[in-house]
Amino acid sequence: MNSYRYDEIDIGKEEEFDVVVTGEMLDAFGIITGDVNPLHTDADYAGSKGYKGRVAYGMLTASFLSTLAGVYLPGKYSLIQSTEIKFAEPVYIGDRLNIKGEVTEKNDTYKLIFLKVTIRNGSGKKVCRGKMQIQVAED
Repeated sequence: MNSYRYDEIDIGKEEEFDVVVTGEMLDAFGIITGDVNPLHTDADYAGSKGYKGRVAYGMLTASFLSTLAGVYLPGKYSLIQSTEIKFAEPVYIGDRLNIKGEVTEKNDTYKLIFLKVTIRNGSGKKVCRGKMQIQVAED
């Protein structure tokens, strides 16, 4: 886990990590949220709608942005204030996702950093993009 302080973070700073989406993740997310939409739970149903298998929950994909902020940038001192996301492509079981954030702006008064975030699949396609506002807390 990183523990960047506000003064250690410059505009242009980037952090990223990879994760592989598993069926177990979809199952657990469905149990936690109660979302039983067959697009996410039934491969045959998803296939009948033109998808190549169970489609990962969009919010499961977006939840990795919490990991980006809470573990990588800034890490330990992260207090997420807001997140704006757009979904561009479906995510499937077995997809390797690259989650990346880049600092685009800082607010010294409130010790806020603003990130441009992207999530790409193993083919390099952008599956999710957005912005985050994160306060960098003091000890």
